[in-house]
Amino acid sequence: MTETSTAAEAEDFLQVEDLRVNFRTLDGVVRAVDGITFGVRRGQTLGIVGESGSGKSVSSMAIMGLHDLHRTEITGRITVGGREIVGCPEEEVRKLRGRTMAMIFQDPLSALHPYYTVGRQIVEAYRIHHPGEPKKVARTRAIEMLDRVGIPRPDKRIDSYPHEFSGGMRQRAMIAMALVNDPDLLIADEPTTALDVTVQAQILDLLEDLQREFNSAVIIITHDLGVISQVADDVLVMYAGRAVEKGTVEQVLRRPQHPYTWGLLNSVPSLHGDAEADLVPIKGSPPSLVNRPSGCAFHPRCPYAGQNGDRSFTDVPELLPVLDDAGHSVACHLPADRRREIYQRDIAEAGVAL
Repeated sequence: MTETSTAAEAEDFLQVEDLRVNFRTLDGVVRAVDGITFGVRRGQTLGIVGESGSGKSVSSMAIMGLHDLHRTEITGRITVGGREIVGCPEEEVRKLRGRTMAMIFQDPLSALHPYYTVGRQIVEAYRIHHPGEPKKVARTRAIEMLDRVGIPRPDKRIDSYPHEFSGGMRQRAMIAMALVNDPDLLIADEPTTALDVTVQAQILDLLEDLQREFNSAVIIITHDLGVISQVADDVLVMYAGRAVEKGTVEQVLRRPQHPYTWGLLNSVPSLHGDAEADLVPIKGSPPSLVNRPSGCAFHPRCPYAGQNGDRSFTDVPELLPVLDDAGHSVACHLPADRRREIYQRDIAEAGVAL
Protein backbone atom coordinates (compact mmCIF):
# COMPACT_ATOMS: atom_id res chain seq x y z
CA MET A 1 0.00 0.00 0.00
CA THR A 2 1.36 3.43 -0.91
CA GLU A 3 1.78 6.30 1.56
CA THR A 4 -0.89 8.24 -0.32
CA SER A 5 -3.49 5.49 -0.02
CA THR A 6 -2.61 4.95 3.64
CA ALA A 7 -3.11 8.65 4.37
CA ALA A 8 -6.42 8.65 2.48
CA GLU A 9 -7.74 5.73 4.55
CA ALA A 10 -6.63 7.51 7.76
CA GLU A 11 -8.85 10.48 6.93
CA ASP A 12 -12.52 10.50 7.86
CA PHE A 13 -14.63 9.69 4.82
CA LEU A 14 -17.60 11.18 6.66
CA GLN A 15 -17.07 14.34 8.69
CA VAL A 16 -19.86 15.88 10.76
CA GLU A 17 -19.09 19.16 12.52
CA ASP A 18 -21.40 21.04 14.90
CA LEU A 19 -24.50 19.57 13.25
CA ARG A 20 -27.78 21.12 14.36
CA VAL A 21 -31.22 20.04 13.11
CA ASN A 22 -34.32 22.01 14.14
CA PHE A 23 -37.93 21.31 13.20
CA ARG A 24 -40.55 24.05 13.21
CA THR A 25 -43.81 22.83 14.76
CA LEU A 26 -47.00 24.38 16.16
CA ASP A 27 -45.65 23.76 19.67
CA GLY A 28 -42.35 25.50 18.95
CA VAL A 29 -38.91 24.64 17.60
CA VAL A 30 -37.81 21.05 18.17
CA ARG A 31 -34.02 21.02 18.61
CA ALA A 32 -33.61 17.41 17.54
CA VAL A 33 -29.83 17.56 17.05
CA ASP A 34 -27.87 20.17 18.94
CA GLY A 35 -24.22 20.50 17.94
CA ILE A 36 -22.77 17.01 17.44
CA THR A 37 -19.38 16.35 15.85
CA PHE A 38 -17.93 13.02 14.72
CA GLY A 39 -16.14 11.30 11.85
CA VAL A 40 -15.98 7.84 10.28
CA ARG A 41 -13.13 6.39 8.22
CA ARG A 42 -13.40 3.80 5.48
CA GLY A 43 -13.28 0.33 7.00
CA GLN A 44 -14.47 1.69 10.36
CA THR A 45 -17.81 1.18 12.13
CA LEU A 46 -19.25 3.90 14.36
CA GLY A 47 -22.05 2.91 16.71
CA ILE A 48 -24.50 5.68 17.65
CA VAL A 49 -26.49 4.69 20.73
CA GLY A 50 -29.25 6.27 22.79
CA GLU A 51 -32.93 6.05 23.65
CA SER A 52 -35.70 6.96 21.24
CA GLY A 53 -35.75 10.72 20.73
CA SER A 54 -32.02 11.17 21.32
CA GLY A 55 -31.40 12.37 17.75
CA LYS A 56 -29.77 9.27 16.27
CA SER A 57 -32.02 8.79 13.24
CA VAL A 58 -32.45 12.54 12.68
CA SER A 59 -28.66 12.82 12.35
CA SER A 60 -28.49 9.99 9.83
CA MET A 61 -31.29 11.46 7.73
CA ALA A 62 -29.44 14.79 7.66
CA ILE A 63 -26.37 13.00 6.35
CA MET A 64 -28.47 11.35 3.64
CA GLY A 65 -30.20 14.64 2.79
CA LEU A 66 -33.66 13.20 3.51
CA HIS A 67 -35.17 16.01 5.58
CA ASP A 68 -37.87 18.29 4.19
CA LEU A 69 -36.02 21.61 4.05
CA HIS A 70 -39.29 23.55 4.00
CA ARG A 71 -39.80 22.78 7.68
CA THR A 72 -36.30 21.84 8.76
CA GLU A 73 -33.32 24.04 9.56
CA ILE A 74 -29.95 22.31 9.25
CA THR A 75 -26.67 24.03 10.13
CA GLY A 76 -23.09 22.88 10.61
CA ARG A 77 -21.05 20.82 8.18
CA ILE A 78 -21.54 17.34 6.73
CA THR A 79 -18.80 16.23 4.35
CA VAL A 80 -19.01 12.89 2.51
CA GLY A 81 -15.89 11.99 0.57
CA GLY A 82 -14.94 15.66 0.49
CA ARG A 83 -18.38 16.76 -0.78
CA GLU A 84 -20.37 19.19 1.40
CA ILE A 85 -23.97 18.03 1.97
CA VAL A 86 -25.46 20.95 3.92
CA GLY A 87 -26.61 23.54 1.39
CA CYS A 88 -25.88 21.26 -1.56
CA PRO A 89 -28.60 21.30 -4.28
CA GLU A 90 -31.09 18.45 -3.91
CA GLU A 91 -30.22 17.08 -7.35
CA GLU A 92 -26.55 16.77 -6.38
CA VAL A 93 -27.39 15.04 -3.10
CA ARG A 94 -29.69 12.64 -4.99
CA LYS A 95 -26.75 11.62 -7.19
CA LEU A 96 -24.70 10.78 -4.09
CA ARG A 97 -27.53 8.91 -2.39
CA GLY A 98 -27.42 5.25 -3.32
CA ARG A 99 -24.05 5.47 -5.06
CA THR A 100 -21.68 7.18 -2.60
CA MET A 101 -23.85 6.72 0.50
CA ALA A 102 -26.74 4.39 1.26
CA MET A 103 -29.05 3.62 4.15
CA ILE A 104 -30.70 0.51 5.55
CA PHE A 105 -33.95 1.53 7.19
CA GLN A 106 -35.39 0.22 10.43
CA ASP A 107 -38.55 -1.36 8.97
CA PRO A 108 -37.92 -3.08 5.63
CA LEU A 109 -41.62 -3.90 5.19
CA SER A 110 -42.36 -0.16 5.16
CA ALA A 111 -39.27 0.77 3.15
CA LEU A 112 -39.93 -1.78 0.40
CA HIS A 113 -42.84 -1.01 -1.93
CA PRO A 114 -45.52 -3.71 -1.51
CA TYR A 115 -46.73 -3.52 -5.13
CA TYR A 116 -43.39 -4.31 -6.79
CA THR A 117 -41.20 -7.38 -6.61
CA VAL A 118 -38.02 -7.21 -4.56
CA GLY A 119 -35.97 -7.74 -7.70
CA ARG A 120 -37.61 -4.87 -9.57
CA GLN A 121 -36.84 -2.50 -6.71
CA ILE A 122 -33.18 -3.53 -6.60
CA VAL A 123 -32.95 -3.24 -10.39
CA GLU A 124 -34.37 0.28 -10.29
CA ALA A 125 -31.93 1.28 -7.51
CA TYR A 126 -29.09 0.07 -9.74
CA ARG A 127 -30.31 1.65 -12.98
CA ILE A 128 -30.77 5.09 -11.39
CA HIS A 129 -26.99 5.31 -11.22
CA HIS A 130 -26.34 3.24 -14.36
CA PRO A 131 -28.97 4.60 -16.80
CA GLY A 132 -27.24 3.13 -19.84
CA GLU A 133 -27.22 -0.44 -18.55
CA PRO A 134 -29.74 -2.86 -20.14
CA LYS A 135 -32.37 -4.29 -17.82
CA LYS A 136 -30.89 -7.74 -18.30
CA VAL A 137 -27.54 -6.61 -16.91
CA ALA A 138 -29.25 -4.87 -13.99
CA ARG A 139 -31.28 -8.01 -13.24
CA THR A 140 -28.12 -10.11 -13.23
CA ARG A 141 -26.58 -7.63 -10.80
CA ALA A 142 -29.67 -7.86 -8.55
CA ILE A 143 -29.49 -11.67 -8.51
CA GLU A 144 -25.80 -11.45 -7.66
CA MET A 145 -26.51 -9.12 -4.71
CA LEU A 146 -29.37 -11.29 -3.39
CA ASP A 147 -27.01 -14.24 -3.50
CA ARG A 148 -24.27 -12.25 -1.75
CA VAL A 149 -26.55 -11.39 1.18
CA GLY A 150 -27.60 -15.00 1.62
CA ILE A 151 -31.01 -15.19 -0.07
CA PRO A 152 -31.52 -18.83 -1.16
CA ARG A 153 -32.37 -19.47 -4.83
CA PRO A 154 -31.89 -15.79 -5.72
CA ASP A 155 -32.77 -16.39 -9.39
CA LYS A 156 -36.25 -17.46 -8.23
CA ARG A 157 -36.75 -15.19 -5.21
CA ILE A 158 -35.94 -12.09 -7.26
CA ASP A 159 -39.53 -12.21 -8.51
CA SER A 160 -41.05 -12.47 -5.00
CA TYR A 161 -42.91 -9.62 -3.32
CA PRO A 162 -41.81 -8.23 0.06
CA HIS A 163 -44.69 -9.88 1.95
CA GLU A 164 -43.48 -13.27 0.67
CA PHE A 165 -40.18 -12.81 2.56
CA SER A 166 -39.64 -13.38 6.29
CA GLY A 167 -38.46 -10.46 8.43
CA GLY A 168 -34.83 -11.56 8.21
CA MET A 169 -35.08 -12.09 4.45
CA ARG A 170 -36.60 -8.62 3.96
CA GLN A 171 -33.73 -7.12 5.94
CA ARG A 172 -31.25 -8.98 3.71
CA ALA A 173 -33.07 -7.69 0.64
CA MET A 174 -32.80 -4.14 2.01
CA ILE A 175 -29.06 -4.66 2.50
CA ALA A 176 -28.77 -5.93 -1.08
CA MET A 177 -30.56 -2.83 -2.36
CA ALA A 178 -28.35 -0.54 -0.27
CA LEU A 179 -25.15 -2.20 -1.49
CA VAL A 180 -26.07 -2.76 -5.14
CA ASN A 181 -24.07 0.34 -6.17
CA ASP A 182 -21.08 -0.38 -3.87
CA PRO A 183 -21.52 2.71 -1.66
CA ASP A 184 -18.56 4.09 0.31
CA LEU A 185 -20.74 5.00 3.30
CA LEU A 186 -23.46 2.73 4.71
CA ILE A 187 -25.85 3.80 7.47
CA ALA A 188 -27.85 1.05 9.18
CA ASP A 189 -30.71 2.39 11.31
CA GLU A 190 -31.74 -0.25 13.87
CA PRO A 191 -30.99 -3.04 11.36
CA THR A 192 -31.91 -5.87 13.75
CA THR A 193 -35.08 -4.51 15.39
CA ALA A 194 -37.87 -7.11 15.76
CA LEU A 195 -35.60 -9.94 14.57
CA ASP A 196 -34.95 -12.98 16.75
CA VAL A 197 -31.44 -13.32 18.18
CA THR A 198 -30.32 -15.94 15.66
CA VAL A 199 -31.32 -13.83 12.65
CA GLN A 200 -29.93 -10.74 14.38
CA ALA A 201 -26.52 -12.38 14.67
CA GLN A 202 -26.65 -13.43 11.02
CA ILE A 203 -27.47 -9.87 9.88
CA LEU A 204 -24.64 -8.38 11.95
CA ASP A 205 -22.18 -10.97 10.64
CA LEU A 206 -23.33 -10.18 7.10
CA LEU A 207 -22.78 -6.45 7.59
CA GLU A 208 -19.27 -7.10 8.92
CA ASP A 209 -18.43 -9.37 5.98
CA LEU A 210 -19.73 -6.88 3.42
CA GLN A 211 -17.89 -4.01 5.09
CA ARG A 212 -14.62 -5.93 4.78
CA GLU A 213 -15.40 -6.68 1.14
CA PHE A 214 -16.29 -3.09 0.16
CA ASN A 215 -14.09 -1.28 2.75
CA SER A 216 -17.06 0.97 3.49
CA ALA A 217 -17.45 3.45 6.31
CA VAL A 218 -20.38 2.17 8.38
CA ILE A 219 -22.68 3.76 10.96
CA ILE A 220 -24.84 1.47 13.10
CA ILE A 221 -27.70 3.29 14.87
CA THR A 222 -29.22 1.37 17.75
CA HIS A 223 -30.42 1.40 21.34
CA ASP A 224 -28.90 -2.06 21.86
CA LEU A 225 -25.49 -2.00 23.54
CA GLY A 226 -25.08 -5.69 22.74
CA VAL A 227 -25.10 -4.83 19.02
CA ILE A 228 -22.62 -2.00 19.65
CA SER A 229 -20.24 -4.29 21.53
CA GLN A 230 -20.30 -6.81 18.69
CA VAL A 231 -19.75 -4.65 15.62
CA ALA A 232 -18.56 -1.13 16.48
CA ASP A 233 -15.04 0.28 16.58
CA ASP A 234 -16.07 3.64 18.04
CA VAL A 235 -19.18 4.70 19.97
CA LEU A 236 -21.11 7.97 20.19
CA VAL A 237 -23.65 8.13 23.03
CA MET A 238 -26.43 10.66 22.40
CA TYR A 239 -28.98 12.13 24.78
CA ALA A 240 -31.54 14.86 24.01
CA GLY A 241 -29.86 15.68 20.70
CA ARG A 242 -26.38 16.06 22.13
CA ALA A 243 -23.27 13.90 22.42
CA VAL A 244 -22.66 12.95 26.06
CA GLU A 245 -19.82 10.46 25.58
CA LYS A 246 -17.56 9.42 22.73
CA GLY A 247 -14.67 6.99 22.38
CA THR A 248 -13.67 3.52 21.27
CA VAL A 249 -15.99 0.64 22.07
CA GLU A 250 -13.48 -0.50 24.69
CA GLN A 251 -13.45 2.92 26.35
CA VAL A 252 -17.18 3.55 26.37
CA LEU A 253 -18.35 0.06 27.35
CA ARG A 254 -15.48 -0.93 29.67
CA ARG A 255 -14.61 2.47 31.16
CA PRO A 256 -17.81 4.51 30.81
CA GLN A 257 -17.70 8.03 32.20
CA HIS A 258 -21.22 9.45 31.90
CA PRO A 259 -24.13 8.63 34.25
CA TYR A 260 -26.38 8.12 31.21
CA THR A 261 -23.98 5.51 29.81
CA TRP A 262 -23.93 3.86 33.24
CA GLY A 263 -27.71 3.77 33.16
CA LEU A 264 -27.76 2.15 29.73
CA LEU A 265 -25.28 -0.49 30.90
CA ASN A 266 -27.22 -1.16 34.10
CA SER A 267 -30.35 -1.85 32.08
CA VAL A 268 -28.68 -4.58 29.98
CA PRO A 269 -28.42 -8.23 31.15
CA SER A 270 -24.83 -9.40 31.48
CA LEU A 271 -23.09 -12.76 31.25
CA HIS A 272 -20.42 -11.57 33.66
CA GLY A 273 -22.53 -10.53 36.65
CA ASP A 274 -25.15 -12.03 38.95
CA ALA A 275 -27.67 -13.92 36.83
CA GLU A 276 -30.32 -13.31 39.49
CA ALA A 277 -29.72 -9.57 39.75
CA ASP A 278 -32.55 -7.27 38.71
CA LEU A 279 -32.07 -4.95 35.76
CA VAL A 280 -32.03 -1.31 36.77
CA PRO A 281 -33.93 0.96 34.34
CA ILE A 282 -33.11 4.65 34.02
CA LYS A 283 -35.77 6.49 35.99
CA GLY A 284 -38.03 8.95 34.23
CA SER A 285 -38.39 9.65 30.52
CA PRO A 286 -36.34 11.48 27.88
CA PRO A 287 -37.01 15.24 27.94
CA SER A 288 -39.05 17.31 25.53
CA LEU A 289 -36.86 18.72 22.78
CA VAL A 290 -39.09 21.80 22.64
CA ASN A 291 -38.58 22.62 26.33
CA ARG A 292 -35.26 20.99 27.10
CA PRO A 293 -34.18 21.18 30.78
CA SER A 294 -31.69 23.88 31.64
CA GLY A 295 -28.08 22.93 32.24
CA CYS A 296 -27.35 19.25 31.68
CA ALA A 297 -30.40 17.78 29.94
CA PHE A 298 -29.93 14.53 31.86
CA HIS A 299 -30.06 16.13 35.32
CA PRO A 300 -33.79 15.37 36.01
CA ARG A 301 -32.98 11.65 35.69
CA CYS A 302 -29.43 11.66 37.07
CA PRO A 303 -28.93 10.29 40.61
CA TYR A 304 -25.73 12.33 40.91
CA ALA A 305 -27.07 15.74 39.85
CA GLY A 306 -26.12 18.48 42.29
CA GLN A 307 -23.00 16.75 43.57
CA ASN A 308 -20.89 19.49 41.99
CA GLY A 309 -22.91 22.49 43.11
CA ASP A 310 -25.65 23.88 40.88
CA ARG A 311 -23.77 23.49 37.59
CA SER A 312 -25.88 20.49 36.53
CA PHE A 313 -28.98 22.71 36.68
CA THR A 314 -27.54 25.85 35.09
CA ASP A 315 -24.62 25.04 32.75
CA VAL A 316 -24.61 22.86 29.64
CA PRO A 317 -21.58 20.55 30.00
CA GLU A 318 -18.99 20.57 27.24
CA LEU A 319 -17.72 17.37 25.62
CA LEU A 320 -14.18 17.32 27.02
CA PRO A 321 -11.31 14.79 26.90
CA VAL A 322 -11.10 12.21 29.68
CA LEU A 323 -7.79 12.49 31.52
CA ASP A 324 -5.36 9.59 30.92
CA ASP A 325 -7.64 8.03 28.27
CA ALA A 326 -6.72 9.48 24.88
CA GLY A 327 -9.60 9.70 22.39
CA HIS A 328 -12.23 9.33 25.11
CA SER A 329 -14.46 12.35 25.84
CA VAL A 330 -17.44 13.03 28.13
CA ALA A 331 -19.90 15.85 28.81
CA CYS A 332 -20.42 15.72 32.58
CA HIS A 333 -19.97 18.19 35.46
CA LEU A 334 -18.87 15.49 37.92
CA PRO A 335 -15.13 15.67 38.65
CA ALA A 336 -13.07 12.85 37.12
CA ASP A 337 -12.11 11.33 40.46
CA ARG A 338 -15.75 11.30 41.56
CA ARG A 339 -16.80 9.57 38.31
CA ARG A 340 -14.12 6.90 38.84
CA GLU A 341 -15.30 6.34 42.40
CA ILE A 342 -18.95 5.95 41.37
CA TYR A 343 -18.08 3.66 38.48
CA GLN A 344 -15.96 1.33 40.59
CA ARG A 345 -18.58 1.19 43.35
CA ASP A 346 -21.86 1.03 41.44
CA ILE A 347 -21.10 -0.13 37.90
CA ALA A 348 -17.92 -2.20 37.58
CA GLU A 349 -18.63 -4.32 40.67
CA ALA A 350 -22.10 -5.11 39.35
CA GLY A 351 -20.51 -6.87 36.39
CA VAL A 352 -22.63 -5.08 33.80
CA ALA A 353 -19.85 -4.45 31.27
CA LEU A 354 -20.59 -6.23 28.01
